[in-house]
Amino acid sequence: MRLPGTPAVGPLPPLAETWRRSFVELVGTFAVVFVGVGTIMAVGPQADAGTLEVALAYGLVIAVMVSALGHISGGHFNPAVTFGFLLTRRISVLLGLAYWVAQFAGGVLAALLLRWIFPAANRDATNLGAPARHTIDLGPALVVEALLTFFVVWVVFATTADPRSTYSAVAGLAIGLVYVFDNLMGYPLTGAALNPARAFGPELISRSWTDAWIWYVGPLAGGAIAALLYDELYLRPLGPPSAGPPATGAD
Repeated sequence: MRLPGTPAVGPLPPLAETWRRSFVELVGTFAVVFVGVGTIMAVGPQADAGTLEVALAYGLVIAVMVSALGHISGGHFNPAVTFGFLLTRRISVLLGLAYWVAQFAGGVLAALLLRWIFPAANRDATNLGAPARHTIDLGPALVVEALLTFFVVWVVFATTADPRSTYSAVAGLAIGLVYVFDNLMGYPLTGAALNPARAFGPELISRSWTDAWIWYVGPLAGGAIAALLYDELYLRPLGPPSAGPPATGAD
């Protein structure tokens, strides 16, 4: 959604408001990474271990955080979602950059705390929950991350950015369920990061950068396509309003 007082392109809102919104993005992203990655570390590193648990963990934390905090910041908690709002000019450039800083910081802080909480055996076995490619090649992995993130951003736009939506009150639940079915399909293949901040924190702290570009290029590309497509098809006026009386048939 375009936040109150936030022009499409322009300066930041007042400093206090910027801090309020950015801090919410940090807290929300921290929760997503802490709960989601913490579940991965708890259930084990195998590609098919705990897929249902991981999917539910991500879906529930997203649903709760978007429902609780979406009215303050829009509830992005994902740089790919913010990127879509930037491209469609529904958030100012500077506020979007502030969101990115907060989101990546939240991911790093969550990874640091997880590194302190879990013993070395869990950390080493899972590379601190850093996403990893399983059973599929680089090209398919990139497509999986892009397509699954497309679904996330598409639903975010449909439930929060579209003024015609009658489902904004349950947007958090809808968005959380997207993360559930995305992880059910994608977690055994790519880790279903779908979120550059979720990938960056564990990768930075564990220094695990194998094929890391997949979890940045894929989500950002998928999010951008979803945002631009939804904006073009459903959020732009179909044409200028008609001026004058309606046309009549030929005599």
